[in-house]
Amino acid sequence: MTYLPPDTIIAEAKLNQYLLIPLPKNDKSKYLAQGGYVQENWQQLERDLREQILPLEAIPIEQTKFGQKYEIRGNLTRPNGVTLSIVTVWIVTPQATKFVTLVPNKQPN
Repeated sequence: MTYLPPDTIIAEAKLNQYLLIPLPKNDKSKYLAQGGYVQENWQQLERDLREQILPLEAIPIEQTKFGQKYEIRGNLTRPNGVTLSIVTVWIVTPQATKFVTLVPNKQPN
């Protein structure tokens, strides 16, 4: 079983300039807003990814020229009780382990 390190990089810009803003295509902000995640509290999304998703098993999905990509499926549960089922993608390079993206899990466990 593979687990990613707790010091994995989750870029602030990835959260508050991509995932949490409305996009014309592949928008994830509406789904995340159901759980209370908005630009103003992007730190909560980062904290929840670190505490609730990162400790789960990482499944290798693709070797690229940039590094090995992994998928972690899990649930983000907010203090208000809303649970979002998500699929996250991470990449391990020789330099670092980084968060790539997340999408709603269309096939929850």
